[in-house]
Amino acid sequence: MPITHEFEYYKPDNWKEVTALLEKYKGKAKILAGGTDLLLKIKDDIETPEAIIDIKNIPNIDKIQLENNKLFIGAGVTFSQLINSEIIKSELYLLWEAAKTVASVGTRNRATIVGNICSAVPSLDSGPALLIYEAIINVISANGQRQIPISEWFVAPKKTNIKNNEAVVSIEINKPTKPNGTCYVKLGRYSGEDLAQAGIGIMISDNYSYKIALCALAPTPKRAHKIEYILNGNQLSENLINQAKQIISTEISPITDIRASKEYRLHMASVMLERGLNIALKRYNGEKIEPFNYLGG
Repeated sequence: MPITHEFEYYKPDNWKEVTALLEKYKGKAKILAGGTDLLLKIKDDIETPEAIIDIKNIPNIDKIQLENNKLFIGAGVTFSQLINSEIIKSELYLLWEAAKTVASVGTRNRATIVGNICSAVPSLDSGPALLIYEAIINVISANGQRQIPISEWFVAPKKTNIKNNEAVVSIEINKPTKPNGTCYVKLGRYSGEDLAQAGIGIMISDNYSYKIALCALAPTPKRAHKIEYILNGNQLSENLINQAKQIISTEISPITDIRASKEYRLHMASVMLERGLNIALKRYNGEKIEPFNYLGG
């Protein structure tokens, strides 16, 4: 389908030019990086911007950098870059594993993780990992810079805490300092390009510390704090896992849509939680387990 409406196209060389354009168009301009989501919306007339601001000319936008125990993921970093990054694989394995489940190879070659979180769809695969790593979103406007914790980023389906005059510069994550084992479990209709019917990210670290986060099971990606409360400080056991499974219905509010019924999502979330916890524990104990996804059908 062709694009049927006109817009101005800009390709600035720095963030100052970007923020000036955002001020000029007052919410009627859109940022273009990978374009896998935006261009489809423009073709379908879901988005009708007056201007497109292509940020790919900005220096270092596609860099993954480790500085003073902080990892910075630029606004132009694609999912393929995450997968091919030894830094991400060694330091943020949960994010690396989740990135491998996103769409198809062709899409991953263009789609950016920043674009993924800006889309804010409930099923976004990067959400659980970023919530568990407690990422910070660095944004910029003509008024200066500010930081938005990922816990405050998602406000509703397809809605974020960013303002119309702001652009995301990078995602910032503190390098984990404690040994940990992680697992991302994704439920899909088939192996390949599919959105999650449900997704659960898990981290187990020293002193029986647990972090759990979910996607496609609520209006926004979210931490499962009630389950974490039950698990924290306790050695993982069959009885403890059963306790966690019993309260998962209080953590989620799945819907019925074209991909799955709410009843199926609720049932599978319990199955996925158990499998994910067991795999994360094995990885914490040093077992080498290949990236895992539970693919339903």
